[in-house]
Amino acid sequence: MGTDGENARVVGGRYRIDGRLGRGGMGIVWRATDLLLGRSVAVKELILDDGLPAQDARTQRELALREARAIAALGHPHIIVVHDVVEADARPCLVLELVDGGTLAERIAAHGPLGPAETARIGIALLGALGRAHGAGVLHRDLKPENVLLERDTGRVVLTDFGIAQVPGTTTLTERGSFVGSPEYTAPERMAGERTGPASDLWSLGVLLCTAISGRSPFHRESLSGVLHAVVVDEIRPPAEARPLLPVISGLLERDPERRLDADTAERMLRRYYETGRMPSAAAGHRSTTLQDVLRSAVHPLHPLQSLLPDRGAPPEADPETGAPEVPPPPPPPSVAPAPRPRPPRRAPDGPGDAGGGRGRSGGRGGEAGDGEGPRRGGAAHGSPADPPQLDRGPSGHPPVDPPVRPAGPPPPRRPGTPAPAPDGNAGEDHA
Repeated sequence: MGTDGENARVVGGRYRIDGRLGRGGMGIVWRATDLLLGRSVAVKELILDDGLPAQDARTQRELALREARAIAALGHPHIIVVHDVVEADARPCLVLELVDGGTLAERIAAHGPLGPAETARIGIALLGALGRAHGAGVLHRDLKPENVLLERDTGRVVLTDFGIAQVPGTTTLTERGSFVGSPEYTAPERMAGERTGPASDLWSLGVLLCTAISGRSPFHRESLSGVLHAVVVDEIRPPAEARPLLPVISGLLERDPERRLDADTAERMLRRYYETGRMPSAAAGHRSTTLQDVLRSAVHPLHPLQSLLPDRGAPPEADPETGAPEVPPPPPPPSVAPAPRPRPPRRAPDGPGDAGGGRGRSGGRGGEAGDGEGPRRGGAAHGSPADPPQLDRGPSGHPPVDPPVRPAGPPPPRRPGTPAPAPDGNAGEDHA
C-alpha cells in the first residue's frame, strides 16, 4: 500500500493515493488526486475481515456499495459528497470530496471548548444534514465530533463517515451480532438492542453539542461498563458550561425517545439563540421523565395508588415562532375584602334644634344650644357647610359602630354671654 512517490498506487484507474488522512473503525481514509479531472479527493477504503468466507465477503462488499450509492443520493451542503465508488484489490472504496480542514474533535483538542454561538451554529448545520438523511430513510448511527469536519476557509460544517449507517432496503454491516459505534454517543435504546429511529441520532447530537460547548462528553468514564451505566442509568447532569444551550441539550438527552426533543423544534431554538442570543426556556411539547412518570407506568391503571399520582395533563401550547411553550400568566392575587367604612353619626330629627352646633344635640326635650364650637363637631352655623364629623375612637383605636350618646342630665354650665335656651325647649337661634 505505497502512498508516495514511485510507490504510489492508483485505484479505480484514476485516483492516485497521495497520503493517509486517518483511520476509523470501518476503514482508512487517503488523500488522493483525481487524475482525470485534476482535483484533490479523499478515498475511503473499507477494511473487511479477511477471515470471512468468500460468499460472506462478497455480500459485505455489495452491501457497502449499496450504502454508498444511497448516501451519494442525499445531496446536502452539510453532508459529505460522494463522487464515485470503485474497487481496489476486491475492497470497496468510496471517493469523497476532500474537505480542507480538521475534525471537530481536533478543534476542541487544540483550542478548547467552543462558545455557545459557534456550538449553536454547528448544531443547526448538523440538524439540517440529519433532516435530509432521515427524510430519505438513512440513519447515521455514529454521530460524534470525530465525524464532523470544519472547512478551514468557509467554516462549513460537514457530516461524514456513514460507514455504519442504516439504509432502507439493506442489511447493515453491523447486523451480525456485533456492536459498532461509540458508546459515549450512542442512544440508550440502541444500547438496549431496541428498534431505533431518527431520535437515536438526535440523542447523539445532544451529546455532541454538550461536548463541543464544555470540552468533554457528559458520559465519559474510565471503563466501558462505566460508560454504559452512565448512558442508561445514571442521572444526566450537563456541565455548567452548557447552561446557555441547556433547554436544547436537555431535550435531546431525554432517555425516552418518545419524549425526546424533535429535530424541527431543536433547530428553531438553536437558530433563535444564534440570531438573538436568547434561548427559549423550554421546548414545545417536551417534558422530562420524572419519578411520577415512572411510578405511573409501573402501577396498574386500576390500582388505588393511581389516584394518588397527579395528572400532568397536556403540554402547554407552543409559540409558533420559537417552538417554546407559552408561559401562562401568573394567578391573580387573592382578593381581600375592603375594610368596613365607619358609619356616619346618628342624625337627630330635622327641627329647630339642628341650628345648634358643636356639643348641642337636638331631638330631645330641652335640646342644648351650640357652644361656639359648632363648625368643628356639629351641624353648620350661619349657613356654612358642616365639616366632616370627627369620630371618637375607643381604646382599641377603631371607631365604634355608633358614636357614644351623652347621658341625660342637666346641661353643662353656660359660658358668660351665651344666650339661655328658649323656653319651649328648642335651641336658641343664631343671629347675624
